[in-house]
Amino acid sequence: MQTINILFVGDIIGKPGMDMVSTWLPGLIKKYKADFVVANGENASDGKGCTEKEGKLLFDLGVNCITGGNHTWDKHQSQDYLKTEDRYIRPLNYPKGTFGKGFYIYETKKGKVAVINLQGRAFMATIDCPFRTADWVLERIKSETKTIIIDFHAEATAEKLALANYLDGKISAFVGTHTHIQTSDDRILNKGTGYITDVGMTGPYESVIGMKTEAAINRFIYQTPQKYQTAENDIHLCGVYLKVDSETGKTVQIERILLPDFNRSTNTEG
Repeated sequence: MQTINILFVGDIIGKPGMDMVSTWLPGLIKKYKADFVVANGENASDGKGCTEKEGKLLFDLGVNCITGGNHTWDKHQSQDYLKTEDRYIRPLNYPKGTFGKGFYIYETKKGKVAVINLQGRAFMATIDCPFRTADWVLERIKSETKTIIIDFHAEATAEKLALANYLDGKISAFVGTHTHIQTSDDRILNKGTGYITDVGMTGPYESVIGMKTEAAINRFIYQTPQKYQTAENDIHLCGVYLKVDSETGKTVQIERILLPDFNRSTNTEG
């Protein structure tokens, strides 16, 4: 059995997250002998989108594909970057005519890997159906590779589980993003698809999902817009490691990554 080793880095938040990736990713690539690396970069540019500056750094560090989400559109520089960089993708199920691409196929030494970016609709924008969009793109790429990773950028756990079970056995792995909180339900579904509800964020945890707490609290208290400011302290990297059988496209191993580990970095004396 020939396997492909894949790393997925969770939502990168601004400079703190970028610094964390710079520090840890080279070692993770070496440790897991990664053949392919994906990173969600929709918040990489000071919490909003991913510009050429962040993209170049991530690609130089060994990332092969950058995925996006609803904040991809928040900075015009990020939107411009989508027009010129095929390795930076956005959710495929935005309406027809939206610029940018929603999937990417990369040739590794062990075969091709496809990454598909989709976005949920529950509690989010009413864009095209992710279920039907997944059917369409899988029919298009199934002759090229069986190693297929989906980044599903969605709010609702139920929607993630529904789509994952709908696609079980049709894709190699289903990685949830967007909520920025790593879930502990990493597992392999019945038909061989690796699954995690949310891979978590790479960024400052002394925050409200990456945002400075005062502004985030005031948004809820006053129900008015507040200036978005990326937090700075207690930085962690979240990700997931996948080992995929390149012949069947099934995941044979999945492992959550959290650096530094909260249990080891927290003082438990007393």
